[in-house]
Amino acid sequence: MTATGTPPLPPSSKPEDDPDLSNRLEAGKHSIMRRTGLPGRDLRILDPLLSYPSTVLGRERAIVINLEHIKAIITAQEVLLLNSKDPSVTPFVDELQRRILLHYLANQSKEGTIDDTNCIIRTTSQNLLPKISQLQSLSEEGRGEEKQGLETQEGTKTLPFEFVALEACLEAACGCLESETRTLEQEAHPALDRLTSKISTLNLERVRQIKSRLVAITGRVQK
Repeated sequence: MTATGTPPLPPSSKPEDDPDLSNRLEAGKHSIMRRTGLPGRDLRILDPLLSYPSTVLGRERAIVINLEHIKAIITAQEVLLLNSKDPSVTPFVDELQRRILLHYLANQSKEGTIDDTNCIIRTTSQNLLPKISQLQSLSEEGRGEEKQGLETQEGTKTLPFEFVALEACLEAACGCLESETRTLEQEAHPALDRLTSKISTLNLERVRQIKSRLVAITGRVQK
């Protein structure tokens, strides 16, 4: 399990201190229940050995996510990913860390507690941003995204941490389905053309398989 988040710096922390964006931990069910305030029945939704429909479950202190390949628990300060080392999840982890970093920089810059041109934030496994110029680019992007964020009478505000993480989860799940749909569409048109030009057992079987995959994707979307 990987915990990803941006805990606030204590008052004594210096701007150059590097807050860890992620760390790997081993925790039992009861430990996670205490950490998140979730009952045991909610954790069963994330069990890879059990079959549960796609779920976004809101609780008082946490949000449980079971969407496609994303199995996560979101709290006010961190995201717990149960299958973070899965190759299909790795791109999502990178994107989530990027968004959390932007969120962190936007909040700290707004509060005037961080000099984001001198801070390099690392994960426990590798440098997320090895060069200051990259961080400056992300910082500028974060300010741009912030301007396009939620508008209120008081001015522009950044989204809460939970919403940033939830948005990343939803986009990753939708992106997975969209990618599979595009692949299926690219296979479907030639198969239908071949069937139109020549009706044969082979061409019929190809179309049947494509239809079965389409039904399966539709079912996953409707869950």
